[in-house]
Amino acid sequence: MVSSTEALWVNGAVEGPTDEAVLRRVADHVGIRIDSVHGMNGKPDLRQHMAGYLNAARLSPWVILVDLNHEAECAPIMREEWVRRPVPFLCFRIAVRQVESWLLADRERIARFLRVPVSQVSLNPDTLDNARDAMVALAGRSRKTAIREDMVPRPGGGRATGPAYASRLIEFVNREWRPGVAATRSESLRRCLGRLSDLCLHA
Repeated sequence: MVSSTEALWVNGAVEGPTDEAVLRRVADHVGIRIDSVHGMNGKPDLRQHMAGYLNAARLSPWVILVDLNHEAECAPIMREEWVRRPVPFLCFRIAVRQVESWLLADRERIARFLRVPVSQVSLNPDTLDNARDAMVALAGRSRKTAIREDMVPRPGGGRATGPAYASRLIEFVNREWRPGVAATRSESLRRCLGRLSDLCLHA
């Protein structure tokens, strides 16, 4: 067990750069330090290497963060598909339905960051069909031109987000986002913080 004065160091695996920033922020919130982060090449690549991550988590603490999207009806079903049996030092967490829902859950800060009225930010982000699209839509209504240019895709460009969408979200996570506040409006984030805290107690 890690002492109250000693930070727990863990490895992680995520889908991409925004998820890495979120993972490091939520870990820091509960007193965990992230060592190396693996994956970063999308969900198919993460899934392909799961066996290796699970084997590693039998010996030392690992945190794996993925988006639910619409790949399963609910998080427990997806977990059963990805992790078929208990792994001693594994914390496997699923953002419902995308990690953007966790960011939107800090309504006041995301509204200020995007320069939109807080009344336009969802009260229940975990229920959004597509939190990424909701984030882009909010950015499109921003009073700040740079936010719109960075986060909203160009018409006819064939992309779902703007050229600096991830960079802007990472900036928000690192400078503004409050996981503890956001957890009051996102059940999946609240559960994630709880499981990370449990990892500290039992590692």
